[in-house]
Amino acid sequence: MPQRTVSTKQRARKGRPDEFIRAEQQRAQETRAAILDAAFAEFATKGFEAASIRNIADRAGLPHAQITYHFRSKHILWQAVAKSVFERIRREADKYLTDTPPARASERVRLVYQAIFQFTAEYPEFHRFMLQESLGYSPRLQWLADTILKPFINWLLPQIREAQDEGTLPKVEPIIIHYLLSSLTATLSGFGAEMLTTANVSASDPKVVDAHWRAVEALIFNRQAPR
Repeated sequence: MPQRTVSTKQRARKGRPDEFIRAEQQRAQETRAAILDAAFAEFATKGFEAASIRNIADRAGLPHAQITYHFRSKHILWQAVAKSVFERIRREADKYLTDTPPARASERVRLVYQAIFQFTAEYPEFHRFMLQESLGYSPRLQWLADTILKPFINWLLPQIREAQDEGTLPKVEPIIIHYLLSSLTATLSGFGAEMLTTANVSASDPKVVDAHWRAVEALIFNRQAPR
């Protein structure tokens, strides 16, 4: 019976205490997270074509080889960034919806867009990342639509229709409501620099962030701020 070949790496790991293995796994996770954060910033700033693995490595403070070890190509890294970002948004939305979503559709819709807005306000790179891909058709945009956006929108549009039936949202195509609200959630990240130069108003100021969302609630959801 032939003997099973054991690799050098397997021999090195054999008999090692579990805490060392867990420490290695933790370091690997932290390295991947640092790479994803750096790549998020790079893609948001420069777009896919102009972004480079070397610049991403510089942003992360890691050797170039570390990036290609974890992500074999720039395309794979871009997809990993997109998945990571939308997973963070989903977790943010879950914090609002909890295990028992509100009975009224208008409240469910409001909370979902509030989660998106809060994430965008904290990470303005998200709007820029999406804008880079929305400037024209690309296979990446198609992948993003098929993999992430359409499943989300297919869940969301019936919620918007139900909110329209409740009399909360205007009676127009639900997809128009979706992109109208998406635009409103991206206002601070998209116009932050202009707001600062024209009115000396900082889009990152918590008071400005809060005022913006309260305005969205009043204008779209007829929800008045408490006195």
